[in-house]
Amino acid sequence: MSAEKTLVHTIRRAKPLTSEEGTNILKRDQFRCQYCGLDGTANFENSLIMTVDFVIPRARKGKKDPRNLVTACRPCNLLKGRHTFKNFEEAKEYVLKQREELRKEWEARTAPLRSRSALG
Repeated sequence: MSAEKTLVHTIRRAKPLTSEEGTNILKRDQFRCQYCGLDGTANFENSLIMTVDFVIPRARKGKKDPRNLVTACRPCNLLKGRHTFKNFEEAKEYVLKQREELRKEWEARTAPLRSRSALG
């Protein structure tokens, strides 16, 4: 066997979640983001951004186990990224803090635009 084929055989790719596995996690969590509480059933737009997050990222050896999987909206999933936390509560605290910081920055940047549109 060539060195290239040997390398390919030694690298094992983690299997992605199946549609059924993802749906089971979404149902278990009642289609609600476990970080910010966004309700994926409230409207169509919310349903489009619901994902399944690996609490311990796969890139950090997180397992495809229901105890390591939670429903997350896409913004929270992106904010958490590949960070590793001791537990879910620590991850949630981090995500909510990041969301609040981003909200404050957004409000500061858009305040002049909002006040102009209120005058006009």
